Amino acid sequence: MTFDYFAFGLYPYLALAVFFTGSLLRFDREQYTWKSDSSQLLRHGQLRLGSNLFHVGVLFLFFGHLVGMLTPHWAYEWLLNAGSKQMLAMVSGGIAGVAAFIGVTLLLHRRLFDDRIRNTSRPADIFILFLLWAQLVLGLATIPLSAQHLDGSMMLRLAGWAQRIVTFQPGAVDLLAEAGWVFKAHMLLGLTIFLVFPFTRLVHIWSGFAAVGYALRPYQVVRTRQQAKG
Repeated sequence: MTFDYFAFGLYPYLALAVFFTGSLLRFDREQYTWKSDSSQLLRHGQLRLGSNLFHVGVLFLFFGHLVGMLTPHWAYEWLLNAGSKQMLAMVSGGIAGVAAFIGVTLLLHRRLFDDRIRNTSRPADIFILFLLWAQLVLGLATIPLSAQHLDGSMMLRLAGWAQRIVTFQPGAVDLLAEAGWVFKAHMLLGLTIFLVFPFTRLVHIWSGFAAVGYALRPYQVVRTRQQAKG
């Protein structure tokens, strides 16, 4: 079995299985650890700018990747051809990527160079910031490579790989035969983030999605004791 078949054929299922199962088990058994562990009380400086830049950028990138990778070509070709979609992804993703990179760099700087924050940080807090920083660097590094395939051919191959993985179709790994090492490293590190997700502070992301459902909940009917008896 070659490395590619393990990394891009089996590892995605391992990472996603740990991602979902681990998140569920942690929520069920360790709810007191289900938090973002904000360091705002220790030092407010850099946090607002860094956090806002990072969260806005990374949320755009996450949903952009989610829609861009998992939407079949036929669903949007009436509006955008592959080349136009790739150019849109390069420009918008580049802007969001730079914003997220600046943000995570500021957050990482706080963790490493502020004594109070560093002393109260767990190794996992610094590790996940390094992981996100490296992932953003690799993501930005794919932009010049994507510019060499402005017809969208490489983008279609990468999207085809993701769609075959989530639909359990064979031949997904074969689509990556011509992908450069930067693309593969970016994909592999992204899968690794899913793998370690349940064991880090990143689990608070689930609460963000849950908050949307909470905001859309039906109104709670509150009655007085007399109304309840009547």
